[in-house]
Amino acid sequence: MTSMDLSDNELSGEIPVGITDLLGLRSLNLSINRLSGRIPQSIGNMGTLESLDFSFNQLSGAIPASISNLTFLSYLNVAYNNLMGKIPTSTQLQSFDASNFAGNNLCGPPLSDNCSINAVNPDDAGNREGSEGGLEVDWFWFYVSATLGLVVAFWSIAGPLLFKKSWRYAYFKMLDNTGTKARHCFHR
Repeated sequence: MTSMDLSDNELSGEIPVGITDLLGLRSLNLSINRLSGRIPQSIGNMGTLESLDFSFNQLSGAIPASISNLTFLSYLNVAYNNLMGKIPTSTQLQSFDASNFAGNNLCGPPLSDNCSINAVNPDDAGNREGSEGGLEVDWFWFYVSATLGLVVAFWSIAGPLLFKKSWRYAYFKMLDNTGTKARHCFHR
């Protein structure tokens, strides 16, 4: 078998790693499904692959660096997934049209979005299972931590005032004294 087209079949789950054992395959099309998870690292073992289409799925993580081993690859489409990170560096990957990488959080050639110097490849940053995509995860945790910080700060101050009578009297006495001092300063 040299070609496998399973596009638009409502397939779900992860791409089976065993599919990369089909070493004679020249064309693999898994587009327009509901595939999730990461592109298998062993995809680079499919040395005869000329055409690879994973577009319109829910794949996440980075494009594996091993994809650069596919020297015969003349067509690659990973558009409209949840992929993120830097596109691996290889001559053929940089020659593909930018639209084949659209709809992801990818950076680097052939896209006009250059990666920042300290951009982290998601595979290098550890496993981020269940992430919805690059920056959204970071913003989510930012808002969660900010909210938790505000709640803790509020209850650290308001809690003792609400539940401890001696603290409440001391606090309001301090406010009264501060107000009295401020009035004396302005009446002079």
